[in-house]
Amino acid sequence: MNFAFSEEQEELRRITRQFLEAKSPETEVRRLMETTEGYDPAVWSQMANELGLQSLIIPEEYGGQGFGYVELTVVLEEMGRVLLAAPFFSTVALATNTILHSGDEAAKKEVLPGIASGETIATLAFTEPNGKWDLSGIEATATKDGDTWRIDGTKMFVLDGHTANLILVAARTGDDISLFRVAGDAEGLTRTPLATMDQTRKQAKLEFSNVPATLLGEQGKGGDVLGRVLDLAVVALAAEQVGGAQKVLEMSVQYAKDRVQFGRPIGSFQAIKHKCADMLLEVESAKSAAYYAAWCAAELNDELPEVACLAKAYCSEAYFHAAAENIQIHGGIGFTWEHPAHLYFKRAKSSELLFGDPTYHRELLAQRLGI
Repeated sequence: MNFAFSEEQEELRRITRQFLEAKSPETEVRRLMETTEGYDPAVWSQMANELGLQSLIIPEEYGGQGFGYVELTVVLEEMGRVLLAAPFFSTVALATNTILHSGDEAAKKEVLPGIASGETIATLAFTEPNGKWDLSGIEATATKDGDTWRIDGTKMFVLDGHTANLILVAARTGDDISLFRVAGDAEGLTRTPLATMDQTRKQAKLEFSNVPATLLGEQGKGGDVLGRVLDLAVVALAAEQVGGAQKVLEMSVQYAKDRVQFGRPIGSFQAIKHKCADMLLEVESAKSAAYYAAWCAAELNDELPEVACLAKAYCSEAYFHAAAENIQIHGGIGFTWEHPAHLYFKRAKSSELLFGDPTYHRELLAQRLGI
């Protein structure tokens, strides 16, 4: 079995990196951080129409390219590398996966072409003020009202929830959980941008008051779909974390070569050598975990639930440690607002907590393995 990337996948990586380095330099990331929307519509449109990134995992029959999860991993790794400020993760890793796995053919035909073309920004709203990442935290309710449904409740930490024009909502229908489609401008929906530690990834609070919604998939089957989607989402996040970890490793090594202290590059000092060597070991191990998880996600095999937990726990810690060591190796300048080290540090910390921290995922892995 060959786990190396194919020539086509490496070409996808090269083209994506070239595009992102041109469109998402540090200056642009900092500019978008300060805006409420947090992304550039022109670049978003280019991503969809010139590179076809939003349509990557969408089947061809719905206007997509029909690629698999390994190709998505390649793209997300490059996005994590440049801290791309765009609603890509929420639209593709969360919303697109939810629609694809809902089994709702009408929704696929109606929604996926818009996502593929870049016209639709979508997200998934499932977390609530209680802060739980599992299904037990879902308290919002949906009630039948003639041909439509009405949702009441509050969703928190919704990625790009204030800019999305389509929101997929998990709500309780009696004892079960169902999924719903809600328009971004629906009556009774209040959207509030949240102040976040990582300003490159925008979040919002969504308040639903008798908001009209359309059922997605089968009633009562939302929990199963959501479970699968969250496994796929943490695999996608692991790929993004690996990209960021690789970038801070490269920053550290370059600085260790360039910075001269006591008449010699600081990279010649044993303490710095050890830090860089430890970072390399962790980053390469994280890549192995993320790539294997991507293969499991592409195959949708039985290992996916366990491997997703493993990849999320390991890649979270590897990225956070690498980002912290990057600051240490840079010394005083690494602590300043002007240096990009803190941007990666904040992204590493927020990604570590997103969808549950490493402790949560190790506990989940133990449960899934029956330990």
